[in-house]
Amino acid sequence: MADALSLIPAAVLRNLADKLYEKRKNAALEIEGIVKQLATGGDHDKIAAVVKLLTTEFTFSPQANQRKGGLIGLAAATVGLASEAAQHLEHIVPPVLNSFSDQDSRVRYYACEALYNIAKVVRGDFIVFFNQIFDALCKLSADSDANVQSAAHLLDRLVKDIVTESDQFSIEEFIPLLRERMNVLNPYVRQFLVGWITVLDSVPDIDMLGFLPDFLDGLFNMLSDSSHEIRQQADSALSEFLQEIKNSPSVDYGRMAEILVQRAGSPDEFTRLTAITWINEFVKLGGDQLVPYYADILGAILPCISDKEEKIRVVARETNEELRTIKADPAEGFDVGAILSIARRQLSSDWEATRIEALHWISTLLNKHRTEVLQYLNDIFDSLLKALSDPSDEVVLLVLDVHACIAKDPQHFRQLVVFLVHNFRIDNSLLEKRGALIIRRLCVLLNAERVYRELSTILEGESDLDFASIMVQALNLILLTSSELSEIRDLLKQSLVNPAGKDLYVSLYASWCHSPMAIISLCLLAQTYQHASTVIQSLVEEDINVKLLVQLDKLIRLLETPVFTYLRLQLLEPGRYPWLFKALYGLLMLLPQQSAAFKILKTRLKAVPSFSFNGEQLKKTSSGNPYQFLHHMSGGSHTSEDGDITADSGNSHNGINFAARLQQFQQMQRQHRVHMKVQTLSRKNSPSLSKEAQKPEEPKRPPQLSELNIPPSRSSKRGPV
Repeated sequence: MADALSLIPAAVLRNLADKLYEKRKNAALEIEGIVKQLATGGDHDKIAAVVKLLTTEFTFSPQANQRKGGLIGLAAATVGLASEAAQHLEHIVPPVLNSFSDQDSRVRYYACEALYNIAKVVRGDFIVFFNQIFDALCKLSADSDANVQSAAHLLDRLVKDIVTESDQFSIEEFIPLLRERMNVLNPYVRQFLVGWITVLDSVPDIDMLGFLPDFLDGLFNMLSDSSHEIRQQADSALSEFLQEIKNSPSVDYGRMAEILVQRAGSPDEFTRLTAITWINEFVKLGGDQLVPYYADILGAILPCISDKEEKIRVVARETNEELRTIKADPAEGFDVGAILSIARRQLSSDWEATRIEALHWISTLLNKHRTEVLQYLNDIFDSLLKALSDPSDEVVLLVLDVHACIAKDPQHFRQLVVFLVHNFRIDNSLLEKRGALIIRRLCVLLNAERVYRELSTILEGESDLDFASIMVQALNLILLTSSELSEIRDLLKQSLVNPAGKDLYVSLYASWCHSPMAIISLCLLAQTYQHASTVIQSLVEEDINVKLLVQLDKLIRLLETPVFTYLRLQLLEPGRYPWLFKALYGLLMLLPQQSAAFKILKTRLKAVPSFSFNGEQLKKTSSGNPYQFLHHMSGGSHTSEDGDITADSGNSHNGINFAARLQQFQQMQRQHRVHMKVQTLSRKNSPSLSKEAQKPEEPKRPPQLSELNIPPSRSSKRGPV
C-alpha cells in the first residue's frame, strides 16, 4: 500500500475521488501514465500494488465518488498495461463486476463504462470471466435507470463481438446459464437472452442446434409475451432453428418433441400454431426417432384439429394424416396401447372433429394391428359403447364401424350385441334416440339376419320384461320400415315355402312373443295369416291396454306403406286369403271406433270387392257397413294358411308347429300379465313409491365381461319347431 501511495501523488488520489467528473478523468489519465511507465519497466509488483490501492481504498469505499474514481482508475490502469493487462485481470475485473450491483445508479453506470474500456483492451483474454459478465449484463439489461441500461447495451454489443471472434468461448459452460434464465418474465431480460441466442447461433463454430432442447421451451414461452417486439424476435429465432433442423442430418427430435407437445396445448394462439407447425415438420423429418413419441404427438394433434383458429386446424389435420400414413411396427417400439389410450381419452372431447379423428385412429389401428388392439379391448370397449350416445350422427356411425370391425370374430360379435343390449337396458334414451340408427348400421356392416338372430336369442331370455317388450317393439319397427332390412323381409315372406325363411321366422318368434303387436306384425309379414288371426283371438282383457292400442295404431298405419303392398293386393283375392281378412277384421274389432286407425283400416276393407267362395262368404250389408266375414265350415275340410287348402289339422305348415308357437306366445304373455299385476300391487302397497321414483337413479356402471351372464349363442340348427 505504501509503495502505491509513493507512486501516485496525493493530489492525483484526491482528484480521483472528487465529485467533479473532469477532475476524476484527469486523475485517471495520470494513473494511466504511471502504470504505462511501470509496465515498460516490467515492474508488475508495483502495478499490482496500484491495482490493490484502487480496489480497496476506492471501489470498496463507502463514498460514491471514491467508488466512481476507483472504477475509472482501474480502467485507466488497464489501458496503461495494454498488452500486458491479462496477468492483472483477476484483480481488476472482480471489483468492477461487484460494482454492477451498487445501490448508486451512477456507480453502476461507471462500472459499465469501466468494463467496456477494459474489454476493448484485453479482448479475447476477457473470455475467462464471461459467465460472471453475462450474469451481470443480464441483470443490468433490466436496470431501473435508463442510462445504466444504455451503457449495459453498449457493453453487451462489445462482449458479443469479442465472443464471436474468440476460440476460447465454451458453449457447454454457457448453456446452463442460459437455461436458468429462459423463463424470466422481464421483457428486457428476454430481449437480452434472445439477442445472445441469435448471435451465438450465427457463429459457424458454435453448435447451438445441438443444445436447442435446453432453451427451446423458453423461446416458445416468449411467443406469448405482451411485447410485439419480443414475440417477433422469438419467432424469428425459432424460424431460423427450424430451417437449420430441416438441413441438419442429425437432430435430437425426441427431447424437443416433448416440449412441442406441451406447447401445442398453450392457451396462446400464436404459440399453438408455432408448436403444431414444428410438430408437422418433425413428423415428416423425424422418422424412427419419433416412434416412442407418437402417442404424445397424437395427444397434441387431436385437440388442435378442433381449434378455433383455421390455420391451426389445417396444419393439425395435415400432421394427423402424415402421422397415420407412417408405417410403424410394435416390434420397433410402436406402442399400440398408448395410441389407443390417447384416442380413448379424446372420445370424451367436447369437439366433434376431435372425436371423429380419434375414432379414425382406432379404426386404422384395427386394420393395421388387429391382434395388438384386441389385447386392449377391455380398456376401450366401455368408451366405445358410451360413444354410441354421442349427439353427432357421424360419430355414432364411425363408432359402429369400429364395433363392426371388432365384431368380425364370432366371440367379439356376441360380446358386442350383449353389451349393446345391456346399454339399451340401462339407458332408455339411447334406445329411443339412437336405437334405430345403431341397429340399422350394424345390419349393414355385420349382416342383418345375423344381427337380428343374435338380438332375438338374447331377448328371448331377458329377465326385464318391460325392457324386453320395448326392445322388441323397436326392433320390429326397424324391421318393417328400414331399407337396410329389405332382404330379411323378403326372406320372411317366404316362411311358408322356404326353409331359411321358416328358420328365421321361428328364431325371431321366440323373442317377438314379448309384444303381441310385434308377433302380429311378424305373422302379417311372413303371411302366416291364420296364425295371426289365432294370436289376435287369444288376447284377453288384460292385454288390451293403452300401450297395445298405441302399437296397434302404428301397425295400421304401417299397413298403408309400400312394405305391405303385397298384403293390400292380396285383399283382391279374398277367396285365396280368407285368414288375412279375418286377421284384419280382428284388428279392426280391437280398435276404438273413433280412432284414426279404425277409420284407416275400415276404409281399406270397404275397398275390397264383394266375393263369395266355398263355405265362406264376404257379404256387404244393406246398411253399407263394412264387409262381414261369415265363416261356415263344411264337412271335414279345413282351410290352412292362406293360399293353400288342405285337410290337415292346420297346426303345421312347412315344418312350423303353429300350435307350439301359440303356446310359446301365450306362456310369455302370462309372464307379462303376472309381472304387471306385481307392479300394480307394489304401487298400491307402497305410497312412497311415486316419491322414490322421482329421485334420480344412481348411475349404472357398465359391467365388465366377467360380470355379464352371456347365454350361449343359439345354433342355427334347432330342435323340433
